[in-house]
Amino acid sequence: MRLRRLLQAVLLALLLLGAVLAWNLWRLPLPVARSSAAPPLVLDEQALAQRLAQAIRIATVSEGDAPGHLQSARFAELQALLRRLYPRVHAQLKLETIGGSLLYTWPGRDAQARPALLAAHLDVVPADEDSLSRWTHAPFSGEIADGYIWGRGTLDDKSSALAWLEAAELLLAQDFVPAQTLYFAFGHDEEIDGSQGAQRIAALLRARGLRLEYVLDEGGVIGEGLIPGVQRPVATIMTAEKGYATFRLSTRGEGGHSSMPPAQTAVTQLIAALARLQQAPLPARLTPPVEGLLLGIAAEQPLPARLAIANRWLLGPLLLRQLQQSPVSNALVRSTLSTTVLQAGTQDNVIPAQAQALVNARLLPGERIADVQAHIRRAIADEGVRIELLPGASEASAHASAGDSPAYARIAAAVRQVFPDALVATGLLVGATDARHYEALADNRYNFMPARFGPEDLERMHGIDERIAIKAYADMVRYDLALLRAPLWP
Repeated sequence: MRLRRLLQAVLLALLLLGAVLAWNLWRLPLPVARSSAAPPLVLDEQALAQRLAQAIRIATVSEGDAPGHLQSARFAELQALLRRLYPRVHAQLKLETIGGSLLYTWPGRDAQARPALLAAHLDVVPADEDSLSRWTHAPFSGEIADGYIWGRGTLDDKSSALAWLEAAELLLAQDFVPAQTLYFAFGHDEEIDGSQGAQRIAALLRARGLRLEYVLDEGGVIGEGLIPGVQRPVATIMTAEKGYATFRLSTRGEGGHSSMPPAQTAVTQLIAALARLQQAPLPARLTPPVEGLLLGIAAEQPLPARLAIANRWLLGPLLLRQLQQSPVSNALVRSTLSTTVLQAGTQDNVIPAQAQALVNARLLPGERIADVQAHIRRAIADEGVRIELLPGASEASAHASAGDSPAYARIAAAVRQVFPDALVATGLLVGATDARHYEALADNRYNFMPARFGPEDLERMHGIDERIAIKAYADMVRYDLALLRAPLWP
């Protein structure tokens, strides 16, 4: 009798569990139908490409880790070009130059509405001298060929800045006034750390007592073939950014002749510490931006994946285990630690007396730099290894921005208008952008670049053969026009 009751209780529990799993699965968002494709706005795509190409030919390279590495003459040349290309913008919008960065102010109709800040950056990374022969077209040629504009800045990130200016120039020709005041903030040292550009602009706006409705910067894209199992393009509007910190790990030991090595050297001690750190990853967890991404693509997933996404309270560990299988998705669910630099010794027959390594950390929202440093100390478990936090660190987003705000709704609506085949979801930005400098000034911060990216495009950013399709760049301008025209309330 007791066994029968026990079995009945177990069966009832299983039935209730099955009902809960099925209910949650049923509550998942239904597959989103493709938006009705209106005819694309007619633009002179070749003229757009020619103007972007002119900007690409000016090598506004930021190198090293200090403002002195910026080529100021190149930035002055680019600013002069922008004045020639966009005369209405420079005649009707207020322009302030902060270092080599540009801040445009476009007053809106509603003086009571909080303004928005639309960010991009004008600097680019250098092209490795050893790779120049492997470029199809020279990195600063601005060549227009085979349906593409080629060169540094076509993807990261001059195209964003020029697309905003193109949209503004077109709208000003129609006597358009935006609903809210808009700031275009174009940094000149984002590829270093933004300390002389975006950080100074943010300080200026803070001193003026400004509060922003939202900040929009580069980051998310319209990914094609980037998410396994999802056939449709996915527009990821990033609602949080991982933090950034670099730690120096250093050891000291006995030096001497390599023919008489001691039991432990500075090098072997450091290598052992790094090996222990490699075996102690930070714990994986789901954050709201990634949960939003999973919900956004759930309808395109097979049944087992949909079931896990719908029932994260129970099947979350299985979901996390699957996400940890690839470097890309693993970076979305944990703070990562990467050894990027090793230094020790200068001669093959001399045991170095000291060694050091740089470990770069990218932090999930909610984790602090001090917590990560404590984790490194525990994992290494060797007081003989010195751990130092290097300058330039930035905490992760304190919290995710809202995925249901009016600003997010306008950004998403513009995506659906210009890219009707795309799914729209939130996401987590694993890199660092200028948006982090403005985050404290804004109700929400978002990262999204309205350009289609495939796996090969990710390799081109900071890599060889950076390029953007002429049509893709024109669609960026179309998107910017749609967002600038959007009413504050639907």
